[in-house]
Amino acid sequence: MHDNPHNPLVDKAMESLSPITLEEMDSIKLMNRIDSKYLTDENTLAKVLRDASAAGYRALEAEGTRISPYNSIYYDTPGLKMFLDHHNRRLNRQKVRTRVYVNSGDAFLEIKRKNNKGRTKKKRISIPLDELSDFSKDPEAVAYLESHSGFTTGQISPELSTTFDRITLVNPAKTERITIDMNLMFNNFRTGKKASLLDTVIIELKQDGRATSPMKGILLDNRVKPVRVSKYCVAVTLTDNAVKSGRFKKKVRAIEKTINKKIQVI
Repeated sequence: MHDNPHNPLVDKAMESLSPITLEEMDSIKLMNRIDSKYLTDENTLAKVLRDASAAGYRALEAEGTRISPYNSIYYDTPGLKMFLDHHNRRLNRQKVRTRVYVNSGDAFLEIKRKNNKGRTKKKRISIPLDELSDFSKDPEAVAYLESHSGFTTGQISPELSTTFDRITLVNPAKTERITIDMNLMFNNFRTGKKASLLDTVIIELKQDGRATSPMKGILLDNRVKPVRVSKYCVAVTLTDNAVKSGRFKKKVRAIEKTINKKIQVI
């Protein structure tokens, strides 16, 4: 799923950024965190990266690379409760997924909970790689799911997988962390449908709430607009025609307008 060649303009812009190690990255604790997402295409991303380099941003380098492949499996109930809670604007909601960092082979069970104050908390536990699509025989993971989410392993099953490539940037003051996801592809286990977001780029800015953000200015200069978007919800909308997804169809249209292409579903 990660055979897509990277945009050469993005690769060239990446070369101009100084590296930061995982150890240095781990020292950045954004406690009073504010998250915002942005949508763009790969050609615009190349300009953003050049501007970020000029502003002193550094790129995470891990396992000898700055563009890291990720693979996630999202779980849901047979009635897609987690998807519909988000679609129906429930303030308290959650997502359950397993994720592998492909280069290192590190795998996790992750639970993301959003509360009615709009704050997102992510908790995770390490799991063996072969438990990505079934951790129900792992007592520790089972207990973790039940204590941190409202679900048991009997209530949820793998819904779809997402693969993407991620770049991570850090500002010189270490008050913000930017994740940049591209080459997004989805595979729905239930319907058998697959979709690619082509050269769509999703940028997420995680910043310390008290600090100013140079990246916001860079994104504004490059006409990159903030957007609320969930990979999981867009993926289900694209690959499952039977589910109620009216609100997210607008997101799909916004993505197509941004990249000026029609998204393919196969």
